[in-house]
Amino acid sequence: MGIIMEAVSVKSRIVCNIDFEKDGRQAGYARAPLSRNNSGWGTVEIPIIVVKNGNGPTVLLTGGVHGNEYEGPIAISRLAQSLDPGAVNGRVIMMPAVNIPAVLADTRLTPVDNWDINRCFPGNPKGTFSQMLAHFLDSVILPMADISVDMHTAGTSFDSALSTNMHYLPDATMREKTMAAAAAFGAPYNVVFGGVDESSTFTSCVERRGIISLGTELGGWGRVNIEGVRIGRRGVDNILKHMGVIGGAPETEQKDGATRTRHMMVRDPASYTFAPRGGLFEPTHYVGEEVQAGEVAGWVHFIEDVDTAPIELRYAKDGVIWFGAGPGRVARGDAVAIVMEDYDDRWPS
Repeated sequence: MGIIMEAVSVKSRIVCNIDFEKDGRQAGYARAPLSRNNSGWGTVEIPIIVVKNGNGPTVLLTGGVHGNEYEGPIAISRLAQSLDPGAVNGRVIMMPAVNIPAVLADTRLTPVDNWDINRCFPGNPKGTFSQMLAHFLDSVILPMADISVDMHTAGTSFDSALSTNMHYLPDATMREKTMAAAAAFGAPYNVVFGGVDESSTFTSCVERRGIISLGTELGGWGRVNIEGVRIGRRGVDNILKHMGVIGGAPETEQKDGATRTRHMMVRDPASYTFAPRGGLFEPTHYVGEEVQAGEVAGWVHFIEDVDTAPIELRYAKDGVIWFGAGPGRVARGDAVAIVMEDYDDRWPS
C-alpha cells in the first residue's frame, strides 16, 4: 500500500491539451503513452469534452471504464453533443470512453495489460496502462469535481435492474447528499451496498477525496438496453439540474407510475447466490422480480455428465433481484444472483 500511495504523488504521464479553466466548449483527447512492437512512441487517445461557463460546481461524467458496458457511453456522448455552454453555470467534464482500448475491443478488462481498471485505483503512473490511466483519473481529473457519476452496466457478467448505486458511507451528511443525488438521477432503484472488493475502485477514490460519488447499473447481457439508455440520458440531465449547473427540476417519474426512486441495499453475504460447481445455470427469475428466502433461484446443470442430476440453488433473503445471471455457463464461485432489500439505516459495524 505504501508503494501505491507514493506513486500517487508522482506526476501523471498522460498529457491532456484541454484548458479546464477556459469558458466555452472544448473537445479533445488525453494522450497516454503506449509503446508497442510497431510503434515505439505510440499513444492512446482518450476523448474528453468539457463545457464551462460561470462559477458553478463541476460535474464529472464517466463511461466506458469497462468496455463492454454501453448505455453510459451513449448517454454521455449524446449530452456532449447537445449541451449548450450558454445554459451552463459551472463545468461539466465528460469522458464517455475512459478505457478506450477496452471500449474498442468490447471487453471488461483492458486488452493491453489484462487488468480491470476498476480494481486498481488509485493507480500508479509508472505501472501498466490501466494503473497509469487510473492514476490520471484520481490525480488530475477528480480534484476538479464536486460530484462524480460513473456509469456502468452489468456488461456480460449479469443483467441488472436499472439503478444507481453507492457505498454505505459512515459520514451521515455525505450519505444523505449522495442519496439525494441518487434520487435526483431518477433511476427506478438506488442500491446502497458495502463489503464487495471496493477499496480499489474509482468510487472509493472519489469518496476518499470527499466528493459525492454515484454509480449506475443500467442493463447488461452484453446488449444495449433501450430503457437503460433513456434512464441514463435523463439521469445525467437530472444531475446537472440537481447541482444547479443547468436550470429546471429533475424528472423522476418511472414507467410504472412511481414518482421517485426506490432506495434499496445489499449489506451482507446472504444477498448473494453463488454457483457451487461449474455448469450451465438455469435461472428462475428476471431482474426486478420479488423473491423470497428459500425460493428456488435456479439449477446448475451438468449436461456433459450422463445422468448427473442438477444442483438446486435457493435464495437466502427476501427482496428484489438486482443482478441476475448473465452467461449460461458459470464457473464454481461465480455469483448467479444478487438480492436487494429495502433500505434502512442499520448497518453492520
